[in-house]
Amino acid sequence: MEISRWGILGLLFAWSLLAEGQGVEMNPVNPAPLAPQAKSTSIKPYHSITPRQRLSWFLDSTVGPETLTVGLFSAGIGTGRDAPVEYGTHWEGFGKRYAMRLSGVSTGNAMEAGLGAVWGEDPRYFTTYRQPFMGRIRNVAVMTFLAHNREGALMPAYARYVATAGNNFLSNSWRADSEANDRDAAIRTLYGFVGLMGKNAFTEFGPDIKGLVFHRKD
Repeated sequence: MEISRWGILGLLFAWSLLAEGQGVEMNPVNPAPLAPQAKSTSIKPYHSITPRQRLSWFLDSTVGPETLTVGLFSAGIGTGRDAPVEYGTHWEGFGKRYAMRLSGVSTGNAMEAGLGAVWGEDPRYFTTYRQPFMGRIRNVAVMTFLAHNREGALMPAYARYVATAGNNFLSNSWRADSEANDRDAAIRTLYGFVGLMGKNAFTEFGPDIKGLVFHRKD
C-alpha cells in the first residue's frame, strides 16, 4: 500500500510537469458557461505559473514550515481526543496521526498540481490589488473556490475540487477503520476547504498583522 501511494504521487506530478512543459491545452468542461472570464482582483500584471513555480507550490504546500506546523497542532488535537481510537494517546499515536495528515496533504497537492497543469489552473493565492477591507475578505472566500487560468482570468478550480474530495475518499484505503468511511471523508473534504480559506486569510492579512506588531515594538 505504501509503494502504491507514493507511486500515485510520483505519476501525478510527473504528468503535471510534462503537460505544462508541452503547453497542453485541455479544458475538461469549458468553464465559460459556468464562470465568465472575470477579471482578477489580485496581482497585476498576471504571469501564468511555470513548471518550476508549480513544483515550488507543491513542495511549500506539502512540506513547508507553515503546513508542517499546522500538522503538529492537528496531530496534537487528534491525540488529545484519541481520534481515531486505533492510534491511542501516546507518542506513537501522535506520529501516526501526523504521518496520516501528511500523506493526505501530499496526495491532494499532487492531484491538484497534476490535473491543474493540464488545463492551466493556477493553485497559488495572490493577495489583492488595491482593494478595500471587504474586497480583501471577499477575495479570501472567492479564491477558495476559483483559480486563475493561463490568461489570468478566473475560473472554477476544477483540479482543487477533484483533489480535495479525491484525496479524502482515496485515503479511506489506508486510514484506520473507524474513520475510513464516506461520511468521514465528506467531513474531511469540507474541512479541507475551510482550512484553505483560513490559509488564504493568513496569506492576505498576515503581512499587515506582522507590520502592525513590529511597528508597535519600534
